[in-house]
Amino acid sequence: MQIKWLDDLLAIAEWQNFSRAAEIRCVTQSALSRRIRSLEEWAGVELVDRGTYPVQLTSAGKRFSEEGREALAGLLRLRASLREVERMPGRSIQITAGHSLSMTFLPKWLTPFQRQNEPFNTRVVAANIHDAVIALEEGSCDLMIVYHHPLAPIVLNPDRFHSLTLGHDTFIPLCAPDQHGRPLFQLPGRAGQPIPYLAYTATTFLGRVADIVIKNGPAAPALERCYEADMALLLMRMAIDGYGVAWLPESAAAEELQHGRLVRAGPDAWCTRLDIRSYCSTSNPNPTMRQFWEALQTASHGSARS
Repeated sequence: MQIKWLDDLLAIAEWQNFSRAAEIRCVTQSALSRRIRSLEEWAGVELVDRGTYPVQLTSAGKRFSEEGREALAGLLRLRASLREVERMPGRSIQITAGHSLSMTFLPKWLTPFQRQNEPFNTRVVAANIHDAVIALEEGSCDLMIVYHHPLAPIVLNPDRFHSLTLGHDTFIPLCAPDQHGRPLFQLPGRAGQPIPYLAYTATTFLGRVADIVIKNGPAAPALERCYEADMALLLMRMAIDGYGVAWLPESAAAEELQHGRLVRAGPDAWCTRLDIRSYCSTSNPNPTMRQFWEALQTASHGSARS
């Protein structure tokens, strides 16, 4: 059995809706259903009554979720105490950040911030948004920094988690240039000659945002999905080599754009803005994290006034 399956069941028990629970768990509804089936196969009983609306747990499911919640809480307390021993020495925080942000935004943002405030040690772990949310919810990190888009929101209980906007990025379609510096591929493309599309895997956050941009674009694009990856930097490498068009955060591709290795494959109508947001638990016990968050709030309020 996987612990995430129990978290899935607890989400269904709370929201009584597969679609809402899948949104909270940052997975597709079909993936959530498969994981619940796997949990039921492991338990040997049906845990969810799918014939009711709103969705209800069976009597076995209620007992399993109640006792499983207590067991999970005990495991998390044990893990937290073990990890406390492994913390970096002195004043320190652990940050879980999206893959692209951990390599682009985070170093440039954190270094000057530390210079202006009392210094502390930092451990950074790169993760996809799903794993980052789990790390934050389970207390495996002090701070989560990820992209946010209003049409693909990360749903976290505001009573349990604070959030602040640290900055912004632009999500743009890019491709390699031809010998004259013009884009090899130009959106929206033509039906007879579809543009090779370098796509994110379906369960990724940037993949959902790319789908939204394409759906809301100024015209129906002629795209042929020819390659998939779960990281923007992998898609960027394929785009540089001329394999197709990829939607990428501008910050991740800044150097490639500056040196002309990538160019825009479409006008601003094919772009969208991404917020860069930070999240922390309202009950985080780390005094360094609490002090850091207060400094973030002060900086955020100062930026808003200016």
